[in-house]
Amino acid sequence: MEALTFPRYSPDDIINYLRSHVLAGAEARNLVKGDVFGNTKLEVLHMIYMRILQKVYGIRLEHFYMMPVNVDIMYPQIFEGFLPVCNLYIHMERLLPVCRINDFQIADVLNPKTKRTARFLSGILNFVNFREFRREVYLELQLNYKSAMEKHQQLETANREAAVKLEKLNTVPVEHQAEVKQLTDNIRELEQLLRQDYRRKQTALQEVISQKKSDIAESTRKLNELKVTMATLKEEQEQLKSKIVESPEELKNYKELMKETVKKLKKSKQEVIEKYEGYRDLVEVLPSCQLEVQLYQKKMERQGANVERLASVLSEVRNLEDQLESAQIELKKGKTDEMSLKRLVTAKHEKLSTAEIRIKKKREDVEQYKHAVFEYCNRVQEKRGAVYDKVTAIHKEIQQTRFKIQQLNENAEKEDTKAKEIYLNLKAGLEKRHDSLIKTAKSYAASREDKIAELKKGLLRVQTPGSSS
Repeated sequence: MEALTFPRYSPDDIINYLRSHVLAGAEARNLVKGDVFGNTKLEVLHMIYMRILQKVYGIRLEHFYMMPVNVDIMYPQIFEGFLPVCNLYIHMERLLPVCRINDFQIADVLNPKTKRTARFLSGILNFVNFREFRREVYLELQLNYKSAMEKHQQLETANREAAVKLEKLNTVPVEHQAEVKQLTDNIRELEQLLRQDYRRKQTALQEVISQKKSDIAESTRKLNELKVTMATLKEEQEQLKSKIVESPEELKNYKELMKETVKKLKKSKQEVIEKYEGYRDLVEVLPSCQLEVQLYQKKMERQGANVERLASVLSEVRNLEDQLESAQIELKKGKTDEMSLKRLVTAKHEKLSTAEIRIKKKREDVEQYKHAVFEYCNRVQEKRGAVYDKVTAIHKEIQQTRFKIQQLNENAEKEDTKAKEIYLNLKAGLEKRHDSLIKTAKSYAASREDKIAELKKGLLRVQTPGSSS
């Protein structure tokens, strides 16, 4: 008991604390230091102990003067003076182990010592201070728990309301369902019509293009045939050149003829170049023939057949150019049709895009509202988590306090068992004392009767001589 877990208070501090926190009214005003620590007055000390028990355990003053009902007592009158002291000792022996004092005895109630009383009161005051502090903390925790539960209920109601609002937002209203259904049906019909028109016009264009491709292939085939004929003509020309006998007069005549033919050819070439300047890539025969004519102007004598063949080739080329022009015109018409179709498609796509933009805008509004509601729900969830953590901490503290209360109850049960044992021991001692008192009373009565008999005999003896005399 040397290393205690509570501080030792001075007598002045103990008296001041008792006056301000334990006692009240006349009891606090009349309390003096000498009544507790000088010449200790038992009634003052018992009154202090009773007030402390009344404050800690709520024991009323009449409980100290009550006889236990569950115990058979033969002569209760004997206990009337000793009963308050016995009850006070039982309750104090129950309280002081909680205050870390384990050596309290009945003599500390009947014949208290100053040092032991100061130590007992120091431990009791320390426990009362600790009890008040923990009581404030517990009440604060209880208030926090109550407010947290109210907030939890409010958050749950807000969460339910938000869930109901989300469900309302996700469901399309009845008055707008017909409009939304009509819009979706119109969009589907537009998509189907656009697809059908596009496929139909695409197939028509593909047919036109395939036809033009076949025509161009035919014209290229004819041009290749003409090239082959030109090559054969060149070979024949070479063969003719080898057979020609060159004389100066014939050469002159041939040159004049060739000049005239060259002039004619130049004129025809100029006309062809002016008219068909844009189709030089397709008509490859004319420049090759022109180069060959320029190279063989001095050597050719019999060019009439070749010129006729060249004219026929030119006529075929013109026909091919006409066909190409008609094909290009048709291509232009196809392109214009295609452009008109594209415009129609773009117009319908624009209508479709406007409808999609409206729906997208509505969806974005709904998503934004959903996002706002989810953010609010997340904040509510975070607050709920913080409240849950506080509630769990409060539950842990409540469990700890319950465990401490359980320990205190176990200690109280142990003290009750001790008090019962003391009571039984006191009862047995009192019964023995009662038996001894009965025996002494009986022996005293027997001796008294013997003495009375002897006195009577003596008196009789004294009277008999007097009568005889």
